[in-house]
Amino acid sequence: MFGIMFKKAAPTTYVMHYKNGVAVKQGPGLSFFYFAPDSTIIDIPLASGDIDFIFQEVTADFQEITLQGELTYRVADPARLSQMLDFSVDHDGDFLSEDPQRLNQRLIGAAQVLARAAVQGMSLKEALAASETIAAEVLPRLKAAPTVVAMGVEILGLSIAQVRPTPEMARALEAEAREALQRGADLAIYDRRNAAVEQERRIKESELNTEIAVEAKRRQIEETKMAARIALEEQRAELIDTRVENDRKDSDGKAYALETALRPLRETDWRTLMAATAARGDTRLPLAMAFQELAQNAGRIGQLTLTPDLLTQLMDGPAGGR
Repeated sequence: MFGIMFKKAAPTTYVMHYKNGVAVKQGPGLSFFYFAPDSTIIDIPLASGDIDFIFQEVTADFQEITLQGELTYRVADPARLSQMLDFSVDHDGDFLSEDPQRLNQRLIGAAQVLARAAVQGMSLKEALAASETIAAEVLPRLKAAPTVVAMGVEILGLSIAQVRPTPEMARALEAEAREALQRGADLAIYDRRNAAVEQERRIKESELNTEIAVEAKRRQIEETKMAARIALEEQRAELIDTRVENDRKDSDGKAYALETALRPLRETDWRTLMAATAARGDTRLPLAMAFQELAQNAGRIGQLTLTPDLLTQLMDGPAGGR
Protein backbone atom coordinates (compact mmCIF):
# COMPACT_ATOMS: atom_id res chain seq x y z
CA MET A 1 0.00 0.00 0.00
CA PHE A 2 1.36 3.36 -1.10
CA GLY A 3 4.59 1.61 -2.17
CA ILE A 4 5.51 0.36 1.30
CA MET A 5 6.74 -3.27 1.15
CA PHE A 6 7.89 -5.75 3.73
CA LYS A 7 11.05 -7.80 3.22
CA LYS A 8 11.75 -10.96 5.12
CA ALA A 9 14.82 -13.01 4.12
CA ALA A 10 15.94 -16.46 5.08
CA PRO A 11 19.03 -16.88 7.26
CA THR A 12 20.93 -18.24 4.22
CA THR A 13 20.29 -15.07 2.24
CA TYR A 14 22.40 -11.98 2.57
CA VAL A 15 20.16 -8.91 2.11
CA MET A 16 21.35 -5.46 1.09
CA HIS A 17 18.91 -2.52 1.19
CA TYR A 18 19.86 0.49 -0.91
CA LYS A 19 17.85 3.67 -0.65
CA ASN A 20 18.49 6.24 -3.33
CA GLY A 21 21.78 4.44 -4.08
CA VAL A 22 22.99 4.37 -0.47
CA ALA A 23 23.20 1.16 1.52
CA VAL A 24 21.06 1.51 4.59
CA LYS A 25 20.76 -2.11 5.72
CA GLN A 26 22.67 -5.30 5.02
CA GLY A 27 23.06 -8.65 6.65
CA PRO A 28 21.81 -12.22 6.53
CA GLY A 29 18.16 -13.01 7.26
CA LEU A 30 16.96 -9.37 7.65
CA SER A 31 13.30 -8.38 8.00
CA PHE A 32 12.20 -4.78 7.41
CA PHE A 33 9.76 -2.42 5.71
CA TYR A 34 10.93 -0.33 2.81
CA PHE A 35 9.55 2.14 0.33
CA ALA A 36 9.70 0.48 -3.05
CA PRO A 37 10.02 3.49 -5.38
CA ASP A 38 13.33 4.64 -3.91
CA SER A 39 14.70 1.29 -2.69
CA THR A 40 16.80 -1.44 -4.24
CA ILE A 41 16.92 -4.86 -2.63
CA ILE A 42 19.80 -7.26 -3.27
CA ASP A 43 19.55 -10.92 -2.29
CA ILE A 44 22.75 -12.93 -2.34
CA PRO A 45 22.44 -16.63 -1.40
CA LEU A 46 24.93 -17.65 1.28
CA ALA A 47 24.18 -21.36 1.18
CA SER A 48 26.65 -23.58 -0.66
CA GLY A 49 25.73 -24.41 -4.23
CA ASP A 50 26.57 -27.28 -6.58
CA ILE A 51 27.27 -26.80 -10.26
CA ASP A 52 27.27 -29.77 -12.60
CA PHE A 53 29.53 -29.40 -15.61
CA ILE A 54 30.38 -31.29 -18.78
CA PHE A 55 33.02 -30.05 -21.16
CA GLN A 56 35.24 -31.50 -23.86
CA GLU A 57 39.01 -31.22 -24.02
CA VAL A 58 41.87 -32.63 -26.08
CA THR A 59 44.68 -34.70 -24.62
CA ALA A 60 48.40 -34.50 -25.45
CA ASP A 61 47.99 -37.14 -28.17
CA PHE A 62 45.16 -35.13 -29.79
CA GLN A 63 42.32 -37.32 -28.59
CA GLU A 64 39.03 -35.77 -27.57
CA ILE A 65 37.65 -36.58 -24.11
CA THR A 66 34.64 -35.48 -22.09
CA LEU A 67 35.00 -34.46 -18.45
CA GLN A 68 31.93 -34.66 -16.24
CA GLY A 69 31.89 -33.51 -12.65
CA GLU A 70 30.58 -31.23 -9.97
CA LEU A 71 31.75 -27.97 -8.42
CA THR A 72 30.73 -26.89 -4.91
CA TYR A 73 31.06 -23.26 -3.77
CA ARG A 74 29.64 -20.65 -1.44
CA VAL A 75 29.66 -16.85 -1.35
CA ALA A 76 32.26 -15.72 1.20
CA ASP A 77 32.11 -11.97 0.56
CA PRO A 78 28.58 -10.85 -0.50
CA ALA A 79 29.57 -7.17 -0.70
CA ARG A 80 32.32 -7.91 -3.23
CA LEU A 81 30.03 -10.18 -5.25
CA SER A 82 27.35 -7.47 -5.32
CA GLN A 83 29.88 -5.19 -6.95
CA MET A 84 30.71 -7.75 -9.63
CA LEU A 85 27.22 -9.01 -10.46
CA ASP A 86 23.68 -7.73 -10.18
CA PHE A 87 21.66 -9.73 -7.61
CA SER A 88 18.88 -7.17 -7.22
CA VAL A 89 15.35 -8.56 -6.85
CA ASP A 90 11.80 -7.26 -7.21
CA HIS A 91 9.19 -7.19 -4.47
CA ASP A 92 8.39 -10.88 -5.21
CA GLY A 93 12.05 -11.95 -4.72
CA ASP A 94 12.79 -12.65 -8.40
CA PHE A 95 16.12 -11.57 -9.82
CA LEU A 96 15.92 -8.63 -12.14
CA SER A 97 18.91 -9.71 -14.28
CA GLU A 98 20.62 -12.88 -15.47
CA ASP A 99 23.81 -12.17 -13.53
CA PRO A 100 23.11 -14.88 -10.89
CA GLN A 101 23.32 -17.49 -13.71
CA ARG A 102 26.54 -15.87 -14.97
CA LEU A 103 28.19 -16.69 -11.63
CA ASN A 104 27.91 -20.38 -12.39
CA GLN A 105 29.16 -19.86 -15.92
CA ARG A 106 32.20 -17.93 -14.74
CA LEU A 107 33.06 -20.59 -12.18
CA ILE A 108 32.69 -23.37 -14.76
CA GLY A 109 34.77 -21.36 -17.24
CA ALA A 110 37.57 -20.95 -14.71
CA ALA A 111 37.43 -24.64 -13.87
CA GLN A 112 37.48 -25.60 -17.55
CA VAL A 113 40.56 -23.51 -18.27
CA LEU A 114 42.45 -25.14 -15.44
CA ALA A 115 41.23 -28.64 -16.38
CA ARG A 116 42.35 -28.04 -19.98
CA ALA A 117 45.84 -27.19 -18.77
CA ALA A 118 45.94 -30.41 -16.74
CA VAL A 119 44.57 -32.66 -19.51
CA GLN A 120 46.84 -31.31 -22.24
CA GLY A 121 49.82 -32.73 -20.41
CA MET A 122 48.38 -36.26 -20.41
CA SER A 123 47.88 -38.93 -23.00
CA LEU A 124 44.46 -40.41 -23.60
CA LYS A 125 45.07 -43.49 -21.48
CA GLU A 126 46.57 -41.40 -18.69
CA ALA A 127 43.64 -38.98 -18.70
CA LEU A 128 41.07 -41.79 -18.61
CA ALA A 129 42.57 -43.08 -15.39
CA ALA A 130 43.37 -39.69 -13.82
CA SER A 131 40.01 -38.24 -12.76
CA GLU A 132 41.15 -37.85 -9.14
CA THR A 133 44.51 -36.50 -10.25
CA ILE A 134 42.86 -33.88 -12.44
CA ALA A 135 40.51 -32.81 -9.64
CA ALA A 136 43.37 -32.63 -7.12
CA GLU A 137 45.40 -30.48 -9.51
CA VAL A 138 42.56 -28.14 -10.52
CA LEU A 139 41.02 -27.50 -7.08
CA PRO A 140 43.82 -25.46 -5.42
CA ARG A 141 44.39 -23.48 -8.60
CA LEU A 142 40.68 -22.75 -8.89
CA LYS A 143 40.53 -21.50 -5.31
CA ALA A 144 43.33 -19.05 -6.06
CA ALA A 145 42.02 -18.02 -9.48
CA PRO A 146 41.76 -14.20 -9.82
CA THR A 147 38.19 -14.41 -11.14
CA VAL A 148 37.03 -16.46 -8.15
CA VAL A 149 38.81 -14.26 -5.62
CA ALA A 150 37.49 -11.09 -7.23
CA MET A 151 33.89 -12.30 -6.95
CA GLY A 152 34.29 -13.15 -3.26
CA VAL A 153 33.45 -16.81 -3.83
CA GLU A 154 35.00 -19.71 -1.91
CA ILE A 155 35.43 -23.03 -3.72
CA LEU A 156 34.54 -25.86 -1.36
CA GLY A 157 35.15 -28.84 -3.58
CA LEU A 158 35.67 -30.18 -7.07
CA SER A 159 35.09 -33.72 -8.24
CA ILE A 160 35.51 -35.34 -11.64
CA ALA A 161 32.89 -38.05 -11.90
CA GLN A 162 34.18 -39.56 -15.12
CA VAL A 163 36.45 -39.01 -18.08
CA ARG A 164 35.10 -40.50 -21.31
CA PRO A 165 36.67 -40.83 -24.76
CA THR A 166 34.70 -40.58 -28.01
CA PRO A 167 32.57 -43.63 -28.89
CA GLU A 168 34.95 -44.64 -31.70
CA MET A 169 37.98 -44.39 -29.45
CA ALA A 170 36.13 -46.18 -26.68
CA ARG A 171 35.48 -49.12 -29.03
CA ALA A 172 39.12 -49.06 -30.11
CA LEU A 173 40.29 -49.08 -26.51
CA GLU A 174 37.88 -51.86 -25.68
CA ALA A 175 39.26 -53.88 -28.59
CA GLU A 176 42.82 -53.19 -27.48
CA ALA A 177 42.01 -54.11 -23.90
CA ARG A 178 40.21 -57.22 -25.09
CA GLU A 179 43.22 -58.25 -27.18
CA ALA A 180 45.52 -57.54 -24.25
CA LEU A 181 43.34 -59.68 -22.00
CA GLN A 182 43.31 -62.41 -24.63
CA ARG A 183 47.09 -62.23 -24.89
CA GLY A 184 47.27 -62.39 -21.14
CA ALA A 185 45.00 -65.43 -21.15
CA ASP A 186 47.12 -67.07 -23.87
CA LEU A 187 50.25 -66.23 -21.92
CA ALA A 188 48.69 -67.70 -18.78
CA ILE A 189 47.86 -70.89 -20.70
CA TYR A 190 51.39 -70.99 -22.07
CA ASP A 191 52.83 -70.40 -18.60
CA ARG A 192 50.58 -73.11 -17.17
CA ARG A 193 51.63 -75.58 -19.86
CA ASN A 194 55.24 -74.56 -19.47
CA ALA A 195 54.94 -75.04 -15.72
CA ALA A 196 53.39 -78.46 -16.31
CA VAL A 197 56.22 -79.41 -18.67
CA GLU A 198 58.77 -78.09 -16.19
CA GLN A 199 57.09 -80.02 -13.40
CA GLU A 200 57.07 -83.16 -15.54
CA ARG A 201 60.74 -82.62 -16.29
CA ARG A 202 61.48 -82.29 -12.61
CA ILE A 203 59.54 -85.46 -11.89
CA LYS A 204 61.43 -87.34 -14.62
CA GLU A 205 64.70 -85.92 -13.36
CA SER A 206 63.79 -86.96 -9.82
CA GLU A 207 62.92 -90.46 -11.05
CA LEU A 208 66.21 -90.67 -12.95
CA ASN A 209 68.11 -89.42 -9.93
CA THR A 210 66.33 -92.04 -7.84
CA GLU A 211 67.22 -94.76 -10.34
CA ILE A 212 70.82 -93.52 -10.40
CA ALA A 213 70.93 -93.53 -6.61
CA VAL A 214 69.41 -97.02 -6.49
CA GLU A 215 71.86 -98.26 -9.14
CA ALA A 216 74.75 -96.68 -7.28
CA LYS A 217 73.60 -98.31 -4.06
CA ARG A 218 73.19 -101.63 -5.88
CA ARG A 219 76.67 -101.28 -7.36
CA GLN A 220 78.00 -100.43 -3.93
CA ILE A 221 76.35 -103.54 -2.53
CA GLU A 222 77.79 -105.67 -5.36
CA GLU A 223 81.22 -104.14 -4.83
CA THR A 224 80.92 -104.86 -1.12
CA LYS A 225 79.94 -108.46 -1.85
CA MET A 226 82.75 -108.79 -4.37
CA ALA A 227 85.22 -107.32 -1.91
CA ALA A 228 83.98 -109.81 0.69
CA ARG A 229 84.37 -112.70 -1.78
CA ILE A 230 87.84 -111.47 -2.76
CA ALA A 231 88.79 -111.24 0.90
CA LEU A 232 87.37 -114.74 1.46
CA GLU A 233 89.28 -116.09 -1.53
CA GLU A 234 92.43 -114.41 -0.30
CA GLN A 235 91.90 -115.97 3.11
CA ARG A 236 91.20 -119.30 1.41
CA ALA A 237 94.36 -118.96 -0.68
CA GLU A 238 96.31 -118.17 2.44
CA LEU A 239 94.74 -121.23 4.09
CA ILE A 240 95.65 -123.42 1.12
CA ASP A 241 99.19 -122.04 1.10
CA THR A 242 99.44 -122.72 4.79
CA ARG A 243 98.01 -126.22 4.32
CA VAL A 244 100.42 -126.96 1.44
CA GLU A 245 103.29 -125.65 3.51
CA ASN A 246 102.17 -127.76 6.43
CA ASP A 247 101.78 -130.82 4.18
CA ARG A 248 105.19 -130.17 2.69
CA LYS A 249 106.70 -129.89 6.14
CA ASP A 250 104.86 -133.05 7.20
CA SER A 251 106.13 -134.90 4.11
CA ASP A 252 109.61 -133.61 4.75
CA GLY A 253 109.32 -134.85 8.29
CA LYS A 254 108.09 -138.26 7.20
CA ALA A 255 110.79 -138.46 4.50
CA TYR A 256 113.39 -137.50 7.05
CA ALA A 257 112.07 -140.12 9.46
CA LEU A 258 112.02 -142.76 6.72
CA GLU A 259 115.48 -141.69 5.58
CA THR A 260 116.69 -141.94 9.12
CA ALA A 261 115.05 -145.35 9.52
CA LEU A 262 116.45 -146.73 6.25
CA ARG A 263 119.94 -145.30 6.59
CA PRO A 264 121.21 -148.22 8.68
CA LEU A 265 119.72 -150.69 6.19
CA ARG A 266 121.21 -148.83 3.22
CA GLU A 267 124.62 -148.94 4.81
CA THR A 268 124.27 -152.69 5.67
CA ASP A 269 125.59 -155.32 3.22
CA TRP A 270 122.88 -157.20 1.40
CA ARG A 271 124.39 -160.45 2.36
CA THR A 272 124.02 -159.56 5.99
CA LEU A 273 120.40 -158.64 5.37
CA MET A 274 119.84 -161.97 3.52
CA ALA A 275 121.36 -163.89 6.38
CA ALA A 276 119.18 -162.04 8.87
CA THR A 277 116.08 -162.72 6.80
CA ALA A 278 116.94 -166.40 6.44
CA ALA A 279 117.47 -166.58 10.15
CA ARG A 280 113.87 -165.36 10.63
CA GLY A 281 112.65 -168.31 8.47
CA ASP A 282 111.77 -166.27 5.33
CA THR A 283 113.54 -167.92 2.37
CA ARG A 284 111.99 -165.72 -0.34
CA LEU A 285 114.39 -162.83 0.16
CA PRO A 286 117.47 -164.99 -0.16
CA LEU A 287 116.07 -166.64 -3.25
CA ALA A 288 115.23 -163.28 -4.75
CA MET A 289 118.70 -161.97 -4.04
CA ALA A 290 120.13 -165.20 -5.54
CA PHE A 291 118.12 -164.64 -8.69
CA GLN A 292 119.39 -161.07 -8.80
CA GLU A 293 122.92 -162.31 -8.53
CA LEU A 294 122.22 -164.83 -11.31
CA ALA A 295 120.80 -162.09 -13.48
CA GLN A 296 123.89 -160.00 -12.99
CA ASN A 297 126.05 -162.98 -14.06
CA ALA A 298 123.73 -164.31 -16.77
CA GLY A 299 126.41 -164.00 -19.40
CA ARG A 300 128.52 -166.53 -17.64
CA ILE A 301 125.73 -169.05 -16.95
CA GLY A 302 125.26 -171.68 -19.60
CA GLN A 303 122.03 -173.37 -18.49
CA LEU A 304 119.74 -172.87 -15.43
CA THR A 305 117.07 -175.38 -14.38
CA LEU A 306 114.20 -174.23 -12.08
CA THR A 307 112.27 -177.08 -10.41
CA PRO A 308 108.58 -176.86 -9.51
CA ASP A 309 109.44 -177.14 -5.88
CA LEU A 310 111.58 -174.04 -6.10
CA LEU A 311 108.80 -172.05 -7.78
CA THR A 312 106.28 -173.29 -5.27
CA GLN A 313 108.53 -172.13 -2.49
CA LEU A 314 108.84 -168.68 -4.12
CA MET A 315 105.05 -168.37 -4.44
CA ASP A 316 104.45 -169.37 -0.87
CA GLY A 317 104.87 -167.09 2.09
CA PRO A 318 107.34 -167.55 4.91
CA ALA A 319 108.19 -171.10 5.88
CA GLY A 320 105.37 -172.76 7.69
CA GLY A 321 102.43 -171.10 5.82
CA ARG A 322 101.24 -168.55 3.30
